[in-house]
Amino acid sequence: MKWVTRERPKTDRIACPWLVLNFIDPDAEFLYVPADQVLAVAEREDALSFDAPGARYTHRDGLCSFEVLVDEYEIADPAVRLLARVVHGADVAEDRDATAESRGLLAVAEGFHLLDLDDHRQLELSLPVYDALYAWCRNEVASGRA
Repeated sequence: MKWVTRERPKTDRIACPWLVLNFIDPDAEFLYVPADQVLAVAEREDALSFDAPGARYTHRDGLCSFEVLVDEYEIADPAVRLLARVVHGADVAEDRDATAESRGLLAVAEGFHLLDLDDHRQLELSLPVYDALYAWCRNEVASGRA
């Protein structure tokens, strides 16, 4: 399935593809397009839209797009739920201190954004960050610290 979002990704537009690839659709293809084209491209490409105004999966009820996907796809993994709190804090300015790790993830995401990479190259380089953060979350859950 194709998934489409705004170009020049930051936290949520990298975290969501990680979640999709690992828990929803391992064969997903991601399209990054200008913000004003997300919905039209989604319709034309029969793609699922995310993290854009009017998108199928976007911020709602105080949740970031990553959290919306976790809820919509009923991902019950406690480590994913912990990761969702970290992503929320990194993505939602009013909740920067949602977890101790949120500001660090924000710094990493902003750093990748500042490298001015091609969107797909940025995704490729950033996915291992989320793999590592998920491994940390699994360890926190297993040890009873989360």
